[in-house]
Order: sequence, then structure tokens, then C-alpha cells
Amino acid sequence: MDITSRSQTTVHGVALETLRIAGPSHRPTLVFLHEGLGSVALWRDWPQQLCQRLNLPGLVYSRQGYGQSDSRPDVRGEPRTVNGMAHGRLQPDYMHREALVVLPELLRQLSIARPILVGHSDGGTIGLLHAAQHPVAACIVMAPHVIVEDISVSAIAQATEAYQNGPLRQRLAPFHADVDCAFWQWNDAWLNPAFRSYDIRPEIASITAPLLAIQGEDDPYGTMAQIDDIAAAVPHAQLLKLPQCGHSPHRDQPEAVAKAVQTFLRESSGRARG
Repeated sequence: MDITSRSQTTVHGVALETLRIAGPSHRPTLVFLHEGLGSVALWRDWPQQLCQRLNLPGLVYSRQGYGQSDSRPDVRGEPRTVNGMAHGRLQPDYMHREALVVLPELLRQLSIARPILVGHSDGGTIGLLHAAQHPVAACIVMAPHVIVEDISVSAIAQATEAYQNGPLRQRLAPFHADVDCAFWQWNDAWLNPAFRSYDIRPEIASITAPLLAIQGEDDPYGTMAQIDDIAAAVPHAQLLKLPQCGHSPHRDQPEAVAKAVQTFLRESSGRARG
């Protein structure tokens, strides 16, 4: 399946890197929502492979401060907005803003209605929040966060050390135009004491679309409580718990994830594609 376009789309004054993957125009679009340190490039070729397998079109984009999207000026300074562009550090509601302000406008501009959301980590949380308030054909989340666990904070504190004194900055640099912005906006938000009470379980109870939640048993950033709590809030949700799998199920267990997604969409086709 050929990539049809790689460009930028300006949303609320911010130029966002976008990648469109060709597919049948009458079928729902897979919209890929990246992790806290992710980008279009860090998905590698997995979105294209999944779109080809499912015969669906796709959209992949980088949020502000990630990949080749506009940076976030003064990323460690006080938050403010100048000419529509967000400056300064992210606030605890940053995933709500992405899900409820940025993503709807991006989808509107690209004429994508009722997408199938595919979110990883922070992107999974964004997908859940969007699906709770906007029509989607289906929602698939991998290693999402509905609450903040001690294990998550500990792993992110370790990432700070790896970025400042280890190889993490060098590893991330090829995937982001402003690697310091990408890292610190995520790291500072998660280590903000105000973020410890983050809890979206009451909000996601309104999700009516088909929902698949995937978690690795060896994920250093979260436990099975994350997707168990999703199932408690959204009783129709389907869960997939993967052994020998860390924080990135699509990289650690790509075939298992792709097969599960294919089966999930086929079985929920009445609602997912109606």
C-alpha cells in the first residue's frame, strides 16, 4: 500500500507533521496516536503494514513538539499561548486538550469522519478521551494510562537519568526536530506533582464504540490495573494481555497485536463500520 502524502497540517496555529496512507475511500481511516516520546517516524512501518493487512486508509501525525511538527517554545517555562501557539511546559490536562481540541480539528480539516483510533501509551489515553466525546468507528489502545501508578512515575524518573546521563537523548534525536522539547514536555508533565491525581476512569464510561485494550505483562510503565479499570468503566471493552511483552505491544508482539486487531474489527464490524 503506497503512502499518498507526507505533509503538514496547521491546527490552531501549529504546523503538525502528517502522513496519509492510501486505502479505500469508503472505509474508515485508522488514525495512529503516538506515545509520549513518539512521532510519525518512531512508528516505523507498522501503521503501513496494519493498513495493508486490514485494507484501510491511515493517518499518522506528530503532536506539537514531536517529530517534524512545530516545537513548543520555552518548553520548561511558564505555560502561555502566543498567536495561537502553545508555549511553555505542558499542564496536567495536556492529553485532554489533544483529544478534545487538537484532534477534532485535525480530523475536520482532513475530512476524516468516524475514524478507528489506534493509540499507544499517551496516545492511547488521548484515544480514550476522544472516543468518550466524539463519534468513532472503534478505539484500539495499547498500554494506555487511565490513572497514574507509582510504577509509571518511577520509570519516567529513570528515563530522566537515561536522557541526561545515558544514551536516551542520542537514540531519540534522529526522530525529532527538537529532541529536547520532545523529551522535557513529556517528562516534566508526568513528574509534576499535580499529575499524580490524574484519573480518567469516570470520563471513559461514556464510550459506546467498540473498544480493544492491550497491555503487556512486562510493561515497566503500567500494570494490568490500567486495562482492568478500562473494562470496569466500559463493560463491552475487550482486553488482550500479552506475556513477554513490554510497553510497546506493536513492537514486542507485532503479529499477535495485528491478528487481535483484525479479529476485533471483523467481529465488531456492525458497529465499527456502520
